Formats: sequence, C-alpha cells, structure tokens
Amino acid sequence: MQLVYQFLLSLAATIGFAVYFNAPLASIIPTGFLGGLSWSLYYVFFKLLDQKVLGAFMAAFLVGSLGELLSIVFKKPATVFITPGIVPLVPGAGMYYTMLYLVEENFEMAISKGVETFFIAASISIGIITSTIFSRGIRSFSKYD
Repeated sequence: MQLVYQFLLSLAATIGFAVYFNAPLASIIPTGFLGGLSWSLYYVFFKLLDQKVLGAFMAAFLVGSLGELLSIVFKKPATVFITPGIVPLVPGAGMYYTMLYLVEENFEMAISKGVETFFIAASISIGIITSTIFSRGIRSFSKYD
C-alpha cells in the first residue's frame, strides 16, 4: 500500500512540475505516470535492496528510455517528458542535510551526506545519458533495416 501512496504522490509532483515547465497539455498525464513509475522503481531499490545510487540510476534509465519512447508516440521532444520525469529523483533532501550539517559544523556527517548526494545526482545523469545513447542507437540501427 505504501508503494501506491508513493506512486500517487510522485505522479502529482511530476504533473505539477510539468505544468510549471509549460509542458504541452497532451504530455502532462503521461509525464506524471513517468515520474510516478520512476520514483516507484527507486523506492523499491531503496527499501528492498538498500541501494540508493543503483536505484537512482535504474529509475533515471527508465525515465530516459520511456521519455524517448513517449517522444516518438506524442511527437514531442524527449526533454518534455524527461525533465519533469526526473524531478522526483532529485536529491534535494540530501543537499539540504549536507548544508545543515555544514552549518552545525558536523563535518563528518556533511561529507558523508554530500558524497552520497553527489553519487545519486551523478547516477541520475549517467542513467539519462545511457538511456539516450541506447535509444538513439536503436533508432539509428532500425533505420538501416
């Protein structure tokens, strides 16, 4: 039941950011589902496997891959789907706690949380890049068949 709750909250947040980013009306609901699915995948990796970085990578790869697919289906740029779709994955709390620990002069915790946040952010970037390269490679390969 908790997974459904997490999915619905991330779906709503993604829809809110899609509206904020002035996404085309037809892409708002699919983008919301994309964000909900990505956060759900991350949540499963985090809760069941205790793997935040791998979960962020897999969820970002899902966002990138499905974003590329949705761009073909809806004939819109992939960034229309990918940009709001990764918003639930962004490690904002990690950045907040890093700064909080720095202000409190708890440098050990600041370094720990900062490194974790950096790796999550890097894995999101690598996941998007990997999925885009993979999708474009398949697309260009299918043109020659």
